[in-house]
Amino acid sequence: MKVVAISGMSGSGKTSLVNQLSNSLSCPSILFDDFVDGQTYPTDMKKWLLDGANISDIKTPRMDKALLNLVSSSKAEFIFVEEPFGKCRAPISSLVDKVVLLDMPIDICLSRIISRNIAQSEEGAFKNISQYLVKYNEFLRDVYIETNTQTRGTSDLIINKVLSAQTLEDTVIQWLRAGAN
Repeated sequence: MKVVAISGMSGSGKTSLVNQLSNSLSCPSILFDDFVDGQTYPTDMKKWLLDGANISDIKTPRMDKALLNLVSSSKAEFIFVEEPFGKCRAPISSLVDKVVLLDMPIDICLSRIISRNIAQSEEGAFKNISQYLVKYNEFLRDVYIETNTQTRGTSDLIINKVLSAQTLEDTVIQWLRAGAN
């Protein structure tokens, strides 16, 4: 059994790919966003970035435990994990066998984030987008670039072009079937 982390910036398509792979290959999955809470990210992300952006400061203890439990109990060929940071977070790194980085252009990721927020059509969605864009322009863009650069160094397969969902899934499955080397 191999634990395969699907990594990339917000909006790169991680969740969609994990869900597709999990369904197509009948394997379990864990989604990072299901474990994010008020303690996950450093309180001051701008300061965190200026202090060196130590990705291990991003904490998901419930996810770490869930993945450890799944690794010890699963008989599946693969476990797919939406882990934005590859093997960069200390508690996760020893559990992950392979990292696929969706290294999408940052403008595509931003467009997807905005589209996702608009599609939610919740009251205040446009205000949320506006607030997000202020943070994005102030420091989040640099956070995404820095964390993606760090993640690239732990990645086994880097996909750096925009592909259809099906082509993306096929590419990863072919790579896994070829031995994921």
